[in-house]
Amino acid sequence: MGQFLVTSAPLDVAGASALVSTRDDGAVTTFVGLVRDHNVGRRVLWLEYEAYGPLAVKAFQQIASEAAARWVDARLAIHHRTGRIEIGEASVVVAAASPHRAEAFAACRYAIERLKQIAPIWKHEHFDGGEVWIEGATADPADDQARLAALERACT
Repeated sequence: MGQFLVTSAPLDVAGASALVSTRDDGAVTTFVGLVRDHNVGRRVLWLEYEAYGPLAVKAFQQIASEAAARWVDARLAIHHRTGRIEIGEASVVVAAASPHRAEAFAACRYAIERLKQIAPIWKHEHFDGGEVWIEGATADPADDQARLAALERACT
């Protein structure tokens, strides 16, 4: 299991955390995105994710580099699942480790916000009575305004 991963296998939260945690750290924070049973007032049955894996991993690496520039001691692992994912299962895991909790929390929040902006991952929602593709990443990875918006969300 690598630090940045796109996989069809179930995600391992403890494994992602272990990839970034060291003896020098005082904090490891994780964000686990779960498939919920409802969205926009309708009952969700399951989700399917598609990704362009190599480019998604490059986006994850870029996110980690951006976070390291802001929170020097923080390290990230980002794992995203593809394929059919059932209600209650994890679709994404972000783990951030740092000597201090504030940096770990901020880097973790930044990573998930930025992932939603720039990672080439698309969600196909199946619900009672139909299905719909949910818009994926729309920001240019080089767009400083988008990056600053993610940074603002992470730090508030």
